[in-house]
Amino acid sequence: MSQQSIYQPQDAKRREDKSNRARMLISCPDRAGIVAAVSQFLYEQGANIVQSDQYTMDPEGGMFFMRIEFDLQDLEVRLASLQEDFTRVADRFEMRWSIFRAARRKRVAIFVSKEDHALLELLWQWQAGDLDAEISMVVSNHEDMRALVESFGIPYHYIPVTPDTKPEAERRQRDLTVGKVDLIVLARYMQIIPPKFIEQFHNRIINIHHSFLPAFVGGKPYQQAYDRGVKLIGATAHYVTEELDGGPIIEQDIQRVSHRDNVNELKRIGRHIERIVLARAVKWHIEDRLLVFQNKTVAFV
Repeated sequence: MSQQSIYQPQDAKRREDKSNRARMLISCPDRAGIVAAVSQFLYEQGANIVQSDQYTMDPEGGMFFMRIEFDLQDLEVRLASLQEDFTRVADRFEMRWSIFRAARRKRVAIFVSKEDHALLELLWQWQAGDLDAEISMVVSNHEDMRALVESFGIPYHYIPVTPDTKPEAERRQRDLTVGKVDLIVLARYMQIIPPKFIEQFHNRIINIHHSFLPAFVGGKPYQQAYDRGVKLIGATAHYVTEELDGGPIIEQDIQRVSHRDNVNELKRIGRHIERIVLARAVKWHIEDRLLVFQNKTVAFV
């Protein structure tokens, strides 16, 4: 099938508008003068701050987090020198920091198995221009989604995973992604991600878990929820760590249910929540709205 898509993301104008826009993420021990120092630095560089958010865990000795967007003429040419100059401010406040060009779209690989609902939501939002990313590929351990994915002009890689082929499958996945994508999204990919892979994509693998963590971890959460007679069900998007379903939580949502809802109805409701929660988490990551500290996220949304 041809890789030329009849769908194209409707975001060209938005990318043009962002050509001189950058985003800065900062975390450091809290103390007086951080906001003033960053703002003064950007002012001296000729930058115009268009958005600024900050959060402190504890004004007395806690951690401080900041996200700031700014416009700077000729950003692409000036970015390297701006980063070099900012180290003097960063060193003074013991900052961990990053600067991202808003026009540089993050490259995303989506991993999926047989269920299509989370994948479809991402593709629809990408096609509408609501996910300002480059979907570089879809990787699956089944062939089921090939026609759907290729209709969007996105490369589809079938990599079967069995106990015998698992090492080779992991090698092929790394060859496809390491150094070639910025983010991996597990859109109901029903395989355990190996530790080495997680290490190479630290805080850059997002999973959707079909329950409201930390309850009902592992398999068959809707059966567990039904057996317990829950009155709320939900979904959780989180970064992947070696601890199963234990990584920093990015986003969650819930919906009320009742004793009248059987397991299949819970699954139907749950699929809708999963789609929305995963898409939000991916959007926040690609827009540089997330900072991770210990096992928590700070989400500037």
